[in-house]
Amino acid sequence: MNTTTSAIHTSPLEISSVTFPASDGYLLTGTCYTPPQVKAQLLVACATGVPQAFYRRFAEYMIQYQYQVLCFDYRGVAKSAPKRLKGFQMSYLDWGKLDLAGAIAYFKREQMPLFMVGHSYGGQALGLAPNHAQVTALYCFGTGAGWHGYMPLKEKIKVQFVWNLIFPPMVALAGYLPWSKLNMGADLPLGVYQEWRKWCKNPTYFFGDPAQQALFECYAQVKTPIYAASSLDDDWALPNSRYAFMQHYCNASVKMINLSPQQFGLSQIGHMGYFRQGAEKIWDQVAATFASYLPSDTNTEASISP
Repeated sequence: MNTTTSAIHTSPLEISSVTFPASDGYLLTGTCYTPPQVKAQLLVACATGVPQAFYRRFAEYMIQYQYQVLCFDYRGVAKSAPKRLKGFQMSYLDWGKLDLAGAIAYFKREQMPLFMVGHSYGGQALGLAPNHAQVTALYCFGTGAGWHGYMPLKEKIKVQFVWNLIFPPMVALAGYLPWSKLNMGADLPLGVYQEWRKWCKNPTYFFGDPAQQALFECYAQVKTPIYAASSLDDDWALPNSRYAFMQHYCNASVKMINLSPQQFGLSQIGHMGYFRQGAEKIWDQVAATFASYLPSDTNTEASISP
């Protein structure tokens, strides 16, 4: 376990690398950020192909609010990837059904609220996790249906070009998606690439797949309050795309939140800027939202060692 000093506080912050099992036993790697006093837990669910390290700045910032934060890599990605990605078999849905479910089971403590922040796929993942009821509230950013038809013309053309002309030969040659060669994200297992590409061709995403009709019931079971934020310059999760997906959390209280860069003194947010330096005012908004779910006696010190 490493001890460092937070940029927000002068008190020590414990940063520890952790390993824990997914629901099927696959070992996942994460990083736990623990302040001296903990009043709630915060689980970060990554976007597709985005390593947990990308969310480090956000995690360190949130400890000023006395959150113990866990970031982790899904199977097949970054620190949770096998030594050889070619031939590694998995489904895109495993990240929610097995990996997020395992993270919730590992991280959740009795008598301690567990909040979740999801980025893109991370906002989709809650409905896939059987133990979703353990999450007190979800705040997600940039979660949409992924269909190019919801995007502005320029992004639509770019996305179709990449899906149809760039990715196929790369995948055929490597046996997986070597995304890192394009500086677009971490390399992705073949199964993730195939299903992601297939579902992004449908306006209703995986809900339009005849083989995935059971997912309607999975998402209908979720009753966790959800705050679904998207920036109006996020071409991958504009309001129509966001609604196309979030409507399936049909029995949860879902609040749609439109953000704009100007609101927070930024020149742009896009799909990745929610977690980049300069987004601190957005993070304050997350903390203020979660604060309404905390009991009044959360000033009591809690000692937690995950």
